[in-house]
Amino acid sequence: MKVAVFGQNITEQDRIFVLELLAELKSVGAMVSIESGFHGILKKLGITSDREEFTQSSGLDQSFDMFVSFGGDGTMLRAVTYVKDLGIPIVGVNTGRLGFLSTFKKQDVRKVVTEFLSEAYSIEARSLVEVCLSSDIKDFEGLNFALNEITISRKDTTSMITIETYLNDEYLTSYWADGLIVSTPTGSTGYSLSCGGPVIAPSTKSLVLTPIAPHNLNARPFVISDDTEIRLRVSGREENHLISLDSRISSIPNGQEIRIRKSDFTVNMIEYKSESFLKTLRNKMLWGEDRRN
Repeated sequence: MKVAVFGQNITEQDRIFVLELLAELKSVGAMVSIESGFHGILKKLGITSDREEFTQSSGLDQSFDMFVSFGGDGTMLRAVTYVKDLGIPIVGVNTGRLGFLSTFKKQDVRKVVTEFLSEAYSIEARSLVEVCLSSDIKDFEGLNFALNEITISRKDTTSMITIETYLNDEYLTSYWADGLIVSTPTGSTGYSLSCGGPVIAPSTKSLVLTPIAPHNLNARPFVISDDTEIRLRVSGREENHLISLDSRISSIPNGQEIRIRKSDFTVNMIEYKSESFLKTLRNKMLWGEDRRN
C-alpha cells in the first residue's frame, strides 16, 4: 500500500492526529511519502521521519493507492494540483471549519486506513473545468484546471464589469455584475452557493453559471450541460480584471477571450460509507435540524 500525505499547515493541537495516521500506516506496512513543504512543517513540530518526499512536479505516480490531505477545503483544492490526472484517490482529513470536500473527522483519522483496507468506501469521479486563453498566463502554467470553479471578477474598482457570455458560440447574455462563477457540481457548495447558486449532487453532469451581485435583476444562476463550451469577454472601466481557478488567481486584460470547458480528466474522491455526501449536507448545512425530520 502506497500513501501520499499532504498539508499546507498544521497546528500544535492537530499534531497528534498526524501522528495517529502515520502510526496506523506503519502498523499495516504502508509505504508513505510526504509532500516536501509539509514535511518541513512537521519537523518543526517535532515529527521527524526518513520517509520519501514528493513535490508538485515529481515523486507521485499512478502506483499510489491513496492521497491524504490534512486541512480544510482549501487544502483539498491545492491537493488536486498535485494529483492532476494521475487518478490517485484523494481523501481529506478536516482540521478546518466547514469542510464539504475535507469531510473525514480528524478524531477518526485511523479509520482513513482501516476502512480503506476493509473496502468500506466507493470512488467517485469528480469533473473539473479548465480555461483556455488567447495568451498564456504563467500563474496557471500546466495547471489550467479547477475542481470547484473558475471565477471572473472585477479588479481595482468598485464599478461593475460587463461579462459577454456565449454558450457553444450562441450568445446568452451580458452580465452586469461584480463577476461570474462557472462552477462544477463539486464547487456548487462553495462560492456559487454563497452567491445564491443551487446545491448540485457531485455525480451530476452539469455546470452552473452564477453571477456575483448582478445588476440585471432577472439574472439568475443557470444550470447547463457539462459538455457546453463557455466563451466570455469582459469590459469595464479598468483595463484589467481577475480570473481565479479555485484558490489560484491572476490578472488579465479586458477584452481577452476566455474559453471554459470541462476537463478531459476527472479527480477520484474517496467517499467512505461513514462519510457520504448526503450525510455531509445534513451535518454541514443543518438540513437535519428541522424537528419534523
